[in-house]
Amino acid sequence: MKIEEILSQPEGRRIEFKETLPKKADLCKTVVAFANDAGGEIFIGVKNKPRRVSGLPEESLIELEEKISNIIHDNCYPTILPDVSFINHKGKHIVVVKIYKGNNPPYFVKSKGPGKGTYIRAGSNNKVANMDIIDELERQKSNISYDSLPIHLKKASELDISLFSKQFEEITGEKLTRTVLKKLNLIAEDQKRQFPTNALVLLSNDEISKKLFPFAKIECARFKSTIPGNFIDQKTIDSPVSFQPEEAYEFVLRHISQGSTYEGVYRKDRWEYPVIAIREVIRNAVIHRDYSLKGKDIKVAVFDDKIEITSPGKLMPTINFDDMESGQSDIRNKVLAPVFKKLGIIEQWGNGLRLIAKELKKYPEIKMQWSEPGFDFRITFSKVNYKEREETNDYERLRTITNDYERLSIEERKILLYLLDNYKINRKTAAVLLGLKNTKTYEILKSLALKGFLISEGKGRSTYYVLKEKKSER
Repeated sequence: MKIEEILSQPEGRRIEFKETLPKKADLCKTVVAFANDAGGEIFIGVKNKPRRVSGLPEESLIELEEKISNIIHDNCYPTILPDVSFINHKGKHIVVVKIYKGNNPPYFVKSKGPGKGTYIRAGSNNKVANMDIIDELERQKSNISYDSLPIHLKKASELDISLFSKQFEEITGEKLTRTVLKKLNLIAEDQKRQFPTNALVLLSNDEISKKLFPFAKIECARFKSTIPGNFIDQKTIDSPVSFQPEEAYEFVLRHISQGSTYEGVYRKDRWEYPVIAIREVIRNAVIHRDYSLKGKDIKVAVFDDKIEITSPGKLMPTINFDDMESGQSDIRNKVLAPVFKKLGIIEQWGNGLRLIAKELKKYPEIKMQWSEPGFDFRITFSKVNYKEREETNDYERLRTITNDYERLSIEERKILLYLLDNYKINRKTAAVLLGLKNTKTYEILKSLALKGFLISEGKGRSTYYVLKEKKSER
């Protein structure tokens, strides 16, 4: 990447800008955090806010190189070897300190020790790693995934996996025998006894799963307006993890609208969001989340202007969401991932990001962004030209006929808004308005009538509906 492109980017996971050489403690924190994560570069001689190349004296460059190398060597452990280079940008000199992802984590600041001196990159900040993260770094060094570790509290034969067994057989046509469980690394042998791995416990409907992994769930919410606060609907999904993605996806579909366009005589249905991309992100959130982190669950939040999917655990170091079409693949949960593939929840490795990128091209009105708040990973699908004023106007109009606005579905609101401007609506008109089939449309109209909003007139095909209040006015 050219220096001009780098200078135009914000500080983040792999980039940091410093106008002068940082203090020893600050430099070491950043170096350790880069080595424990995806690696990164520190550009010295560049002011961050506002972004400006201030440069460094040319005669000080060699001395700075030696000083930086000595600080890192003397204060960071295990050994980190920086790559220090110089850039001349329009006559101004920049020192670049490149730190590679280390293969011997956890790295820490010597004076603080591993418990308090291990840092990890969280966005553009360096955060002290807690013991869960330090343990995960130790496992990465040994190429051991958390989901492969055995649980000794219960024998594999005693674990209730009835729901998973039924799902597995229905989808694969194969019985989930002890041999298959071993082949999938879902059980581990210790002193001639077989124990379930963390992965099998997460897939089970056994009571021990709730005790060991009380936060292995998805909290879904449909919020009123554009910020967290009052919610219209809420659901906790705490079923076995192989069932969770589809349940969360169905929740999202219930709270977004589907419209129709016509190409000639053919009707083409289109959701307001790229639902294939959203489904893929939800699946990724479940399969790639860090189950070793305590007290964290997946969150799916639907707002008026966006959908947010937040998963515990940072993005895997080798994955770059800014380059989704390159077929990247990195697996945190090495036992669960092949099971999800066998169940058809995920497809071939490296295809997920390409699928998301392809779907987003069909939705220029939707922007996808990713961020790492704390030790979580978040994907946001936002409406580019969202106008809150229109939603507020709809709210005020519907408030003239109901105080339960937040309990109305999107489809119910559309019908009521239509009837505020038109005296009547029949099933055919409502079906076109909602982009739904006649049967589903009839159910919505009938529901509004049962709730006391509508009155039906006529019989058979001549049936139409009017607002109860407008009827009483005539």
